[in-house]
Amino acid sequence: MDRFDALLLEALQRNARATAEALSEQVALSPDACRKRLARLRASGIIEAEIAVLDPARVGRGLILIVEVTLQNERKADLDRFKTAMQAAPEVMQCYYVTGNADFILILSARDMADYDAFTRRHFFAEDNILRFRTSAVMDRVKTGFSLPLDSA
Repeated sequence: MDRFDALLLEALQRNARATAEALSEQVALSPDACRKRLARLRASGIIEAEIAVLDPARVGRGLILIVEVTLQNERKADLDRFKTAMQAAPEVMQCYYVTGNADFILILSARDMADYDAFTRRHFFAEDNILRFRTSAVMDRVKTGFSLPLDSA
């Protein structure tokens, strides 16, 4: 990855819908060069996805929760089963297997507390391997996104 790739990725992180023509003006390359570089960055997996970020409240999912989950056992089969369940759960926006006091950190959305209660009953209380979970409700979305800082020099 060179300086132009980094500049291109920084611009794309700000606006994933930018055209090759608009990107070319920002990174000082031709539109064709931008298209070729973007194709290579996508094919290599550096660009994993280009997504739309929605306002949770406007789509009826205004309750955002951060949940620390600790498993009873961390055998590979137990970890894989929990990971698979969280990947399949539409409420789970992000799931991280972490070090520290908990085994997983989840960021999930719910319509309201009753909706979250139903989620916990399906995924935590019904699962024998969940030792405990601790929930924090988000009061204000101060910053959201997936942008990564890149060295463009």
